[in-house]
Amino acid sequence: MSPRSSRASTRLRARDSRVDRSPRAATHAFCFSARCAHGPTTAGCAIVRYLCARSSWPISGRASRTPHSYGNVPQPHATLYYAQRSTPGGLLITEATGVSDTAQGYSDTPGIWTAEHVEAWRPIVDAVHAKGALIFCQIWHVGRVSTFEFQPSGAAPMSSTDRRIGPQMTFDGHIEHFSPPRRLKVEEIPAIVDDFRKATRNAIDAGFDGVEIHGANGYLIVQFLKDSSNDRTNEYGGSLENRCRFALEVVDTVVKEVGGHRVGVRLSPFTDLLECHDSDPHSLALHMATKLNDHGVLYPHMIEPRMAIVDGRRVVPKRLLSYREAFKGTFIANGGYDREEGGKVVTEGYTDLVAFGRLFLANPDLPKRFEVGAELNKYDRMTFYTSDPVVGYTDYPFLG
Repeated sequence: MSPRSSRASTRLRARDSRVDRSPRAATHAFCFSARCAHGPTTAGCAIVRYLCARSSWPISGRASRTPHSYGNVPQPHATLYYAQRSTPGGLLITEATGVSDTAQGYSDTPGIWTAEHVEAWRPIVDAVHAKGALIFCQIWHVGRVSTFEFQPSGAAPMSSTDRRIGPQMTFDGHIEHFSPPRRLKVEEIPAIVDDFRKATRNAIDAGFDGVEIHGANGYLIVQFLKDSSNDRTNEYGGSLENRCRFALEVVDTVVKEVGGHRVGVRLSPFTDLLECHDSDPHSLALHMATKLNDHGVLYPHMIEPRMAIVDGRRVVPKRLLSYREAFKGTFIANGGYDREEGGKVVTEGYTDLVAFGRLFLANPDLPKRFEVGAELNKYDRMTFYTSDPVVGYTDYPFLG
């Protein structure tokens, strides 16, 4: 099989949106395929089947992110939410889910580090599988994006650095403040890596089909990756290779636990959020895309730079192509796509898949709406971060 065809056993077509800083942002992925596992389809096919590289699973994708896990325990209303967005052959990627009690930085976000969490996730996963879809658990650690109140015994948040994040303006005009972090000691890092391994095992025990490692948007893995937030001078800082060491150790241990065919990695080399930016994002992205080949992961899920507006339409800057070419499996692009632009970049071979976020939050039947060219519901940004079990979560209308 050629490197290009190894991206998927069939030709892929897809789309995605979302680039919200907070884990509480609505994030959903939805993928189209130019060829179905059972024959050709159209660009607007709502039920997508393709065989991802290194995998025998027919999958397509969506995902989610909203704060509805009181006490870090997933709640029953999440079952309805995920089931609403499940279709045969679909892949859902969950909201960011904490790997440990030190991984928390926001209220009502879910965890996957205890037996209680595993049991709470099971009916959600079962509901997705009952609809014929697959689901990956996105696992994360927020690092310094936290406060003493979220940490066990009021401890300082941990990070690659001891530099504090300055006050941050939220989408609704509020100011968020973060506590001063402490710099992780080298001898502490293996335990954090192992937290990702244990969370991965718990996810599989809960019935998830795989995990997506969250290495994007200013959280712990990115704090090590980017030179603005990594001021270390030991083996985990300084050179590009050293700054990527922690991320790749996490990937390595997770892959060894469950196999690369069950692992995706989310990356945001061009996203400057939470005071995490890099002086050479191209080299960082290329290094990570290339190194992920060594671990046999299923896909990288990479965020686009900001889209340009040309003649009133969003236009992809197309700066991810070299990373798509460097990675020898399925590549997912993400960030601000609409139906037209998403289909275009896949048709042109720029990416294998594109994920949708906010559009899928507001349109639980987004595949059907794309299939028939229906008008989309408008999302309500003011409900993105609320914990109401219905409003802005499961009450967006379906097509009549």
